[in-house]
Amino acid sequence: MEDIERRLAEVGPKLKRLRKERGTTLSALSETTGISASTLSRLESGTRKVTLELLLTLSAAHQVPLDELVGEPEPSDPRVRMKAQKFGRFTAWALTAQPGQPQAFKLLIPVEDIEPVQRTHEGYEWMYVLSGRLRALLGDRDFTMGPGEAAEFDTRVPHWFGSAGPGPVELLVLFGKQGERAHLRARSK
Repeated sequence: MEDIERRLAEVGPKLKRLRKERGTTLSALSETTGISASTLSRLESGTRKVTLELLLTLSAAHQVPLDELVGEPEPSDPRVRMKAQKFGRFTAWALTAQPGQPQAFKLLIPVEDIEPVQRTHEGYEWMYVLSGRLRALLGDRDFTMGPGEAAEFDTRVPHWFGSAGPGPVELLVLFGKQGERAHLRARSK
């Protein structure tokens, strides 16, 4: 909201600068636009708030794009501010800031001495081992993955994963709605 207010406050000086650069008087601009000279003066001084109708009329009169009068919005900061959260056995860092699917997470799974319990839920999952060794149970399959290995599966299949030791395992994980899959494209030679 502050950015909008700042940009609107800058419109008046821009209008005045454009008019002066073109050597146009307030009364001449008033005749061209149909906006009273007093309204134009108050817009330029910032004592009158600009409306979209006035902006469109003045951008046409000055023959400049609308964004030259209001400026382009500052691009938002693309960095995701990661904050660790505990999810049962896992520590997770959200890597996507926007709501919706798919969601990306970095997971840290500690070494534990627990009995694996497979679970199911709607969705699709893709995982990539960054460090450590991952034990994955997928249905009746039991396998171990190391750094640089990836897997993807339908989460309606019973699954469980944990550290295969001797230390924790670190993963990148994408969770998506049913049917959404991660598509990795190999570079062509």
